[in-house]
Amino acid sequence: MDLLKITLRRSLIGAQPRQRATAKALGLTKMHKSVLQRDNPRIRGMIAKINHLVDVEEVAGE
Repeated sequence: MDLLKITLRRSLIGAQPRQRATAKALGLTKMHKSVLQRDNPRIRGMIAKINHLVDVEEVAGE
């Protein structure tokens, strides 16, 4: 199982409401906070919507 480490690098203050909702759905609430999510098309689509706000790294899973 592959995991993605997603880190919020830019502030959500100027972001559109849908982008804020996407970040919240990913579990990103504060700047520089990182979360691990499974690598699947749904998560990749969410990342694509806010790719200018986040950094993504692939992490080896279990």
